[in-house]
Amino acid sequence: MNNKNTYKMKLNSLGLDTKKTKDLADDLNQLLANFQIYYQNLRGIHWNIKGKRFFDLHVKFEELYTDANMKVDLIAERILTLGETPLHTFEDYTAKGSVPVGKNISQDEKAVTLIVDSLTQLLKIERQILDKSDDANDEGTNSMMSDFITEQEKTVWMMKAWLS
Repeated sequence: MNNKNTYKMKLNSLGLDTKKTKDLADDLNQLLANFQIYYQNLRGIHWNIKGKRFFDLHVKFEELYTDANMKVDLIAERILTLGETPLHTFEDYTAKGSVPVGKNISQDEKAVTLIVDSLTQLLKIERQILDKSDDANDEGTNSMMSDFITEQEKTVWMMKAWLS
């Protein structure tokens, strides 16, 4: 690193650049906030769904919120692994959130559309994190984002097929 345009890289205990991991943790906190909103949306539509498709959708929404809850924990633990503090207040979540908030949704198509719109936004954030984690040589975050993206792309496809 003799080039004057480069900086002296400071590594953390994981062997990763501290500045890049701080930036990644900030992005992961944004993802965490959005996942918490998505999770709460799923709880709401699970509780409030009505109609002829109630039994199928009620079970599906429970499956999705259980998965989202697990991902929330994984994201928070990754932030901690990177040496930062995960967001943990509703105030923080709403300030950093960009997924749509669903309120009093009981109609099936509106509920499924909310899921598709939420996952579309989460995928955008995850792809940005994937690019940054690749640049930071952070395989842990990179692998987690790849897994999330693969699963969520399939869910979006299935939900869109259901809406057709």
